Amino acid sequence: MFPARFAPVLFGFLLSGMMSFIVSGLSTFRAIGFGDAFATVWMGNWAVSWATAFPIVLVVAPITRRIVARLVANI
Repeated sequence: MFPARFAPVLFGFLLSGMMSFIVSGLSTFRAIGFGDAFATVWMGNWAVSWATAFPIVLVVAPITRRIVARLVANI
């Protein structure tokens, strides 16, 4: 288990991993289709995508939370 103070980083790590996995898979399929090299190319694309997405999520998530807080009504 991780201490609660790491929750935002762990959330960003898991969210960026799952989203980049799905998006890179769809992008790879659209680019090359299913074939012998699909899995290898996808995993390479995913590695680059995740390495890019994780720090972006850590920076963008707090900004997004503030924007959402301004857009919703506190009832």
